[in-house]
Amino acid sequence: MRRLRSLSEAECYARCYGGWEPTVHVVAIEPRWSRHVLAVEGEAVRRRFEEYLEARDPGQLAEPEAA
Repeated sequence: MRRLRSLSEAECYARCYGGWEPTVHVVAIEPRWSRHVLAVEGEAVRRRFEEYLEARDPGQLAEPEAA
């Protein structure tokens, strides 16, 4: 099924629970700021890991022979 538009949180709640109670309120919460400043970003870690994988020697990847 193809949707013509995205549903709001209120519409999703009404569809899931079959109605609306006066005690339920949908509120928007502002995103929290990070408490810690990271020394390295996740994207930099991913790029470095890819560089590490590409720099490996294919001979080291072979399984060791059983003695």
